[in-house]
Amino acid sequence: MGLGATGIALAEWITSRNDLQLVGAVDTSADKAGKLLGDLVGGAPQIVVASALDDLLEADVAVLATSSWVDTVEPTITALVERSLNVVSICEELRDPTRTHPEAVARLDDLARNRGVSVLGTGCNPGMLMDTLPLLLSGLTLGVRSVHVERTADMSRYGAILNKFGLGLSPEEFEERRDAGTVMGHVGFAQSITALARGLGWDLDRIEIDPVTPAALAATEGRLEQMVISPGAVSVVRHQARGVLGGDVVIELVANFGLLDYSEGWSAADALRIEGVEQTISVTAPSGYESFLSTVAMAGNALAAVVEATPGFVTLSDLPVASLAGRGCAR
Repeated sequence: MGLGATGIALAEWITSRNDLQLVGAVDTSADKAGKLLGDLVGGAPQIVVASALDDLLEADVAVLATSSWVDTVEPTITALVERSLNVVSICEELRDPTRTHPEAVARLDDLARNRGVSVLGTGCNPGMLMDTLPLLLSGLTLGVRSVHVERTADMSRYGAILNKFGLGLSPEEFEERRDAGTVMGHVGFAQSITALARGLGWDLDRIEIDPVTPAALAATEGRLEQMVISPGAVSVVRHQARGVLGGDVVIELVANFGLLDYSEGWSAADALRIEGVEQTISVTAPSGYESFLSTVAMAGNALAAVVEATPGFVTLSDLPVASLAGRGCAR
C-alpha cells in the first residue's frame, strides 16, 4: 500500500524473492490507480493497482508505505487488521509509540489479538540505527551510562518524505514553515528514545526534541527525486533530541539529512557510542548506511517475522534477532 519511491522499491524487492508472492497493490493517486503494477515496477505481476482495499485479493501481509504519523495510518491499519491481515509499516511514529500514542497502541493491540494477526512498525531509522542496534550492542557492557548516535545521510533517493525536512527552501521560507509546523525535520526521535529507554530499563524524566535547523545552503544547483535545490536554498538540515534521566542527558540522537555536497566537506557517515560502566563501545561507518535501501530491507526482512509473531501490536524489540536477518538473496 503506497507506491511512492519507497513503496515501489519494496514491491521490486518482494517481486525478486522466491519465497514471497506479490498479490496486490493499492495507491490512491490518479497517476497510479487503475494502471498495471508491472508498468510501474519492473518484473512485477500484471495486476491492476487498486484505489481501495475492497478491490484487493486475500493476502497474509500488507506492507504500508504511506505516512509518517500514527494518527494518519491508524484507520488504514485498522481496516487491514479487520481483514485479518498482518501489517508491516514504515511509519516512523509506529516504531515504538507506547509513550507518544498509548491509546492507539491499545486499540491496535486489542484488535490484532482478536483477529490473530500482528502489527509492526519498522525501518532504518527509526527501527535499527538509533534504537535496535545500540540496544543489541549494549549487551556487551555491564551497564550503560549513556548512548550517543549521530547520522549524516544523503536523502537524494527519497520522494515525498523530503517535504517535511524543508529542503529546497530559502532560509526565510524554512523558518516560516517550521514555525507553522509544516517543516518538522526527522520524525521518530521520540519513538527511538522510547525504545532505547524501555530496553535499558530507564524511566526517563522527559524527552527533548530541538527545532530542526538548516545545516548547509546549496552552493550550486542540486537535484533530488522530488525537487530541484537552487543555489542558496537549504540543502542539509540538522535535527537532534535527547532523553533525560535524573537531570542528566543519557540518550542523545543527532541527524543531518539532505543533499550532501562532498566538495563542501559533507560525507555520509554513522557513529554510535555507548558509554558503559566498564568500557566504551564505539561503532563508526565512515561511508554511512544507505538509508533508502536500508529502510526497504528492514521492512522486507520483517515480513516473515510479523506473520510468525505473537498476535497483537509488536515492536522490533519484541522479535527474535534472527527473525530480522537479511534473507533476500535468491540463490
